[in-house]
Amino acid sequence: MKEEIDITIPAPDEARRPRPATAQQIFRKTTSGEPLNGDGVERRKTRIISVVVENSLGALNRVANLFSARGFSLDSVAVGPTNDPALSRMTIVTSGNDRIIGQVVRQLGKLIDTREVVDLTDLPYVERELCLIKVRYSSATRPELMDIIEIFHGKVVNITPGQVTVELAGPTQKINAFVGLMGPMGIDEVARSGCIAMHRELAYEQ
Repeated sequence: MKEEIDITIPAPDEARRPRPATAQQIFRKTTSGEPLNGDGVERRKTRIISVVVENSLGALNRVANLFSARGFSLDSVAVGPTNDPALSRMTIVTSGNDRIIGQVVRQLGKLIDTREVVDLTDLPYVERELCLIKVRYSSATRPELMDIIEIFHGKVVNITPGQVTVELAGPTQKINAFVGLMGPMGIDEVARSGCIAMHRELAYEQ
């Protein structure tokens, strides 16, 4: 008599089921902001980092090369002088989980020109961005366009037949909202400065 062999094929859902994570994997993923399993959502968010650097030749290139070499996301960077002529402040907007941002901050701190690195994301801060945008208009859409500009406290800096150039300053979310509203009207050109930010001291913080 032949011995029967069990050739039961697991159900498709069971076959695709991921193996349970080990304690070491759970600890690493939890501390780095990664999902615990395939269905998890990675805790990835936009970060604003303030960096004070010396005004030396190639300082900006070294920061850009750092992001490029490590594969870090660089959404925007704005650079300008500070009250000290020997120093400049860089505001960097990047994104990633806690592990990636931790690497970014540590690597920035190791650069030879760096004086200070602060991740402002979880601190109280003031944020501003400048935007110039050219929008098409007609006699029918002009009243609505001017109303939206006034609501957003924008400023008309140039106007020609059929086109208006608007200057707008404010938080990045405000700029995004304004650009989104201008889309259906017809945008010809957009120029944005990128975010600048500074830590805000709260006099009555508890």
